[in-house]
Amino acid sequence: MKITHYSQVDLENVEMEGARGARIRWLISDKDGAPNFATRLFEVDPGGFTPYHSHSWEHENFIVAGEGVLTTANGEFPFHPGDVIYVEPNLKHNYRNTGKDILKFLCIIPLNKSKKQEKKIINPFAAGVASNC
Repeated sequence: MKITHYSQVDLENVEMEGARGARIRWLISDKDGAPNFATRLFEVDPGGFTPYHSHSWEHENFIVAGEGVLTTANGEFPFHPGDVIYVEPNLKHNYRNTGKDILKFLCIIPLNKSKKQEKKIINPFAAGVASNC
């Protein structure tokens, strides 16, 4: 179990190439004994952004403060405090602060990111019985 104020968690620079004015707090992670998910808090300065990248795992976000734009291969999508965002695996994306205040958003990711997420194909004939055909 862990209970702490977010401000007590180290604020680290996002070191990935292509990031500017972006920092991260690993609020809950495997270092805390979490077996499945990590919860992170990003803080992005006005005019700052995270790298434009993709990966095989999803992001689940909650916008805490500030405003910005999610840039993807499908276009730009503005967001505001209280908005929730789901970024599916393999979608190229970044978050850009378009406001005058620090952008803060929670980002939840799976801890076991090395496994590729594969869709299971279910064959209704595999058991010798087909239903709803």
